[in-house]
Amino acid sequence: MWRSLGHKSLKKIKFLSSDSCSISHKSLVGFHDSLIFGKIRSFGDSPCGVSRFWLDQASYQTGGVHRFCSGHSIINAGSFGNCRGFDSAAEAVVSTEDESDEVQELINQMAREIKVVKQPKLVGEIAQGKYYILRRRQIKMETEAWQEAAKEYQELVEDMCEQKLAPNLPYMKSLFLGWFEPLKNAIAADQESCVEGRHKTAYGPYFDQLPATMMAVITMHKLMGLLMTGVGSNSGCKVVHAACQIGEAVEHEVRIQNFLDKTKKKSALTKDLDKESDSPTEQQEKLRKKVTNLMKKQRLHQVRSIVKEHDHGKPWGQEAQVKVGSRLIQLLMETAYIQSPADHSEDGPPDIRPAFVHNLKTVDTRKGSRRYGVIECDPLVRKGLEKTARHMVIPYMPMLVPPTNWTGYDKGAYLFLPSYIMRTHGAKQQREAVKRVPKKQIEPIFEALNTLGNTKWRVNKKILDIVDRIWASGGRVADLVDRDDVDLPEEPDTEDEAETRKWRWKVKGVKKVNSERHSQRCDIELKLAVSRKMKDEEGFYYPHNLDFRGRAYPMHPYLNHLGSDLCRGILEFAEGRPLGESGLRWLKIHLANLYAGGVDKFSYEGRVAFTEKHLDDIFDSADRPLDGKRWWLKAEDPFQCLATCINLSEALRSSSPESTLSYIPIHQDGSCNGLQHYAALGRDKLGAAAVNLVAGEKPADVYSGIANRVLDIMRRDAAKDPASNPNVLRARLLINQVDRKLVKQTVMTSVYGVTYIGARDQIKRRLKERGLIEDDNELFAAACYAAKTTLTALGEMFEAARSIMSWLGDCAKVISMENQPVRWITPLGLPVVQPYRKLGRHLIKTSLQVLTLQRETDKVLARRQRTAFPPNFVHSLDGTHMMMTAIACKEAGLNFAGVHDSYWTHACDVDKMNIILREKFVELYEAPILENLRDSFQKTFPELNFPPLPERGDFDLKEVLKSPYFFN
Repeated sequence: MWRSLGHKSLKKIKFLSSDSCSISHKSLVGFHDSLIFGKIRSFGDSPCGVSRFWLDQASYQTGGVHRFCSGHSIINAGSFGNCRGFDSAAEAVVSTEDESDEVQELINQMAREIKVVKQPKLVGEIAQGKYYILRRRQIKMETEAWQEAAKEYQELVEDMCEQKLAPNLPYMKSLFLGWFEPLKNAIAADQESCVEGRHKTAYGPYFDQLPATMMAVITMHKLMGLLMTGVGSNSGCKVVHAACQIGEAVEHEVRIQNFLDKTKKKSALTKDLDKESDSPTEQQEKLRKKVTNLMKKQRLHQVRSIVKEHDHGKPWGQEAQVKVGSRLIQLLMETAYIQSPADHSEDGPPDIRPAFVHNLKTVDTRKGSRRYGVIECDPLVRKGLEKTARHMVIPYMPMLVPPTNWTGYDKGAYLFLPSYIMRTHGAKQQREAVKRVPKKQIEPIFEALNTLGNTKWRVNKKILDIVDRIWASGGRVADLVDRDDVDLPEEPDTEDEAETRKWRWKVKGVKKVNSERHSQRCDIELKLAVSRKMKDEEGFYYPHNLDFRGRAYPMHPYLNHLGSDLCRGILEFAEGRPLGESGLRWLKIHLANLYAGGVDKFSYEGRVAFTEKHLDDIFDSADRPLDGKRWWLKAEDPFQCLATCINLSEALRSSSPESTLSYIPIHQDGSCNGLQHYAALGRDKLGAAAVNLVAGEKPADVYSGIANRVLDIMRRDAAKDPASNPNVLRARLLINQVDRKLVKQTVMTSVYGVTYIGARDQIKRRLKERGLIEDDNELFAAACYAAKTTLTALGEMFEAARSIMSWLGDCAKVISMENQPVRWITPLGLPVVQPYRKLGRHLIKTSLQVLTLQRETDKVLARRQRTAFPPNFVHSLDGTHMMMTAIACKEAGLNFAGVHDSYWTHACDVDKMNIILREKFVELYEAPILENLRDSFQKTFPELNFPPLPERGDFDLKEVLKSPYFFN
């Protein structure tokens, strides 16, 4: 029937365009989404130019309007319900004034066949077709980044040869291009020598496993990346770091390519030799087809398991990595040159010099002087480093699709890039502990990390545009570093040695400032490079993993929400949610918090009043951020403040502010969170009140509280006789200097076990900034007195915290004296092993130099185990609280992001999140945490005697549920 109607009827069918229907956005899916409405079989063209086709009803799938080059559309059954003015799907497809009986019969037949209206399938929250497209792009990003870069350089070289002129490229990219061909040729020659056996080198077996083009690109980009991020040295990077990272990157790329390389189709001759039996060739070909089909179906879990099962290659090990990396660095140094664009005469030879040099540096340590090798770049290369980021291959970018769920130590996060649930930094016992833990025990950790990884982000284009404008005009605004260096002072024309010495000190100081500016500029360029790459994406995701204490971090290192105000201002949630009445209030409070300067210590009503008082400034900031009054620049977090000004302005100017969509993450931060955990552990009433575990009319400020106690002690001392007590004069000198800023850093780090020396140095820096005490000896003495007084005040206010810290340290001392590391299980089931061991030295001879690799020994560092245990234990508890909150927020339907003791969600959901985080804190500390810890120690070391548990107070944890400023 369908075919017989082809010539007569189809030219009379009037296909509706998308303009004829009210079709939802979600139902519009193109061919590229792989959601095809029907099998379309062309059988010629009709006289009117419309392609004739027939539809196989069995192939109906969800989709939307599929456009063809003819300009006509096929309407999917899933969209018919949205069409205006039609009673049935068939009527929606055809509506003509003069319909023949045959056409009507066709319509009726279609109406009978279309029985079920299907909705588009979703993967997570992404339409299935779009998900597959994004997933393919993600796989390409992870597996072909180095290949694509190598291919680009190869094509540029070929174009340059054909056209006999250099392409118009940015400065650093032109340098990369100039180095690429000689380095590639040198690597290829080395590979050939290794294969032919002319040079028996230690790196030989590993050197020919990748094409020379890819190895050249990896070497250039990795070394430049290390120089940009300043690993190891201000003026270069340590050879051992560079060699390890380059060698590791080469091995990772080899492993990604290894499986398909080993199962490539063999020649027809080999097939003929093997065809009598089920030969290895046939098995490999079957396996390869299976893997190819699975990849097409996006079944990457199965692909990974097959690859892992058939990849019998042993890990290279660090020794092989550094030898490969050292040789590649050496080849780059031998082939990469740079030419000064000026400062030479036309008749003279050009000023061509090596782009990189290898030097040895000496550093003085407590155990004597040590020498280490560094790779340094020419000043011309260094100058261009700041513009290199946009041309760099950056692995571990934010993901375009939700990360793979964590299911094991190395199973989760990125699709192909090596991903590990914990950053163990080579600590073998910690790695083995996580690998051995039963899956059921660690399941909550997986769930929490998966929750954090599934939060969808996007770039705030308005903020990025403003940042780009500021950066292009030289920086110097909103905490962005000056893009220009400070001029070096001119050498004085004098023979006075004192003047010359003074000038040298000034030069040294200016060079230090310029070095810091250079590092900050490189950091900003990397952040902006990632922002620009991601700005046109609808959304992206950050896979998370843990440090050894159980704190969660995004795996992408540059642009993430743990970063600076710049990063946080550029990022926002990809999903917008209506503000609602409570959300509008929280947006105003959030703006006051970001402005800070004491405003964030007001009550909530005071913060709302502050925002409403400055509405004109807020509107001006949103409308004319760079040309207006620039009120937003006075904020402590200017870019986040500006983003909030823009969102609040949109809402307040709307006819319905509560219905305005908001993408801004609203923060709820703990009040000196480490001390909050200690107060809960010790049921300490005084400490709990100081850190907002109990309700108050406005937030308690622990730093001001400690400053007041310090001031009281100093006033008592100042009233004494200076002849009997030398501190009397120092007390009188410092009375007018004591404020929250002077003691804040010491209070913050007290929870991390700050020592007297650490506190002294912190306070000395604050006093030096104020410049009121010029004599260095007097400054030192004043800092010593202030540090002792501050630690005394802390001990008085947080007596329970001090006793718990002492108990934890004593337990660690008992364990470490047995040459054992301190280990414990967090309340969510994560095993923690402190990694502090004496490091041995392992010497490796490479083509560059003899490198010293550090390796763990069996000897634990007893003192480090003891001093680090209290802060590490509390960090494991704050990580536990954050993960418990993340899981509960997911179950409540909230978007959640966490930065240690700062929890983020949409403005409309802050009230819900506040209830959840308080409930989870109470739930965490209602468990006998210290008792469980002591029991686990006693069970592991039954022959050891541990000190009795510290006394605790009678603070009622339920008070936390009623405290509005617990997190605020």
